Amino acid sequence: MNISFSVNDDILFSLKENAQEFTQDVRFLSALMWYRKNKLSLGKAAELAGYTKLDFIERMKLEGEAIFDYGEDEMGEVLADVAKLP
Repeated sequence: MNISFSVNDDILFSLKENAQEFTQDVRFLSALMWYRKNKLSLGKAAELAGYTKLDFIERMKLEGEAIFDYGEDEMGEVLADVAKLP
């Protein structure tokens, strides 16, 4: 599926980006938003952004984004599961 929308040239000029850079940023930021809302898995968010999982994680690190944003209860469950490993 192809989704498109118009953007005024002055927006790109203000952002100091060309159309390709803008498109990649919009894809990444959209994927990141859906990932943060738990609507997309890490893999599906990476796919939407046009990245591999590892590249998506790397971009998230560059942007200062948490890769796994677990609450205290969720982290306790993860650590309890790890403690059960042989």
